[in-house]
Amino acid sequence: MYAVIETGGKQYKVESGDVIFVEKLAAEDGSDVDFKVVAISSGDGLVVGTPYVDGATVTGKVIKSDKAKKIYVETYKPKKGEKRKMGHRQPYTKVEINSIVG
Repeated sequence: MYAVIETGGKQYKVESGDVIFVEKLAAEDGSDVDFKVVAISSGDGLVVGTPYVDGATVTGKVIKSDKAKKIYVETYKPKKGEKRKMGHRQPYTKVEINSIVG
């Protein structure tokens, strides 16, 4: 059984026991979170919601919230002697999927 969930403007295909990295959630480490289910697959087939599946829930446990590895971006303007180097660390939340009900 798997489900397609939506969080942070993105969709993820998850199964029970999966560990996923999602956009930062406003939840404490160790707390449970519920996700909106876009589609769910079981022995009966695939059920697609409009936009979400009624009565279906996916529950996960927040493992940790952190920042990703730093990436560097450089900009320049040719013939002007203008250069700039910037760094960015994207915040994320690591979530373990506990149960899929639907």
